[in-house]
Amino acid sequence: MKNITRHTGTMDKLKRMDSSPNGNPRFSFRLDGYLVVTGVDSMHGYEVQNYEGQRCTVEIGTHYGKTTLNKIWNIES
Repeated sequence: MKNITRHTGTMDKLKRMDSSPNGNPRFSFRLDGYLVVTGVDSMHGYEVQNYEGQRCTVEIGTHYGKTTLNKIWNIES
């Protein structure tokens, strides 16, 4: 993964995408003006639903020309 940057904002527009060939879930969402997707067969496909509508910090990067989630964590209130 290239060009990894960190962004903070509220996750919205969470959308389920087609599953990977191995049956793992994939999602796309918007945060801080970026449209981000979870990686194929990544554990993020299972945890990203827990952050919908919440403020969180993400590290995103470019993977094969797509803005892809690298790391996510919640901001403590």
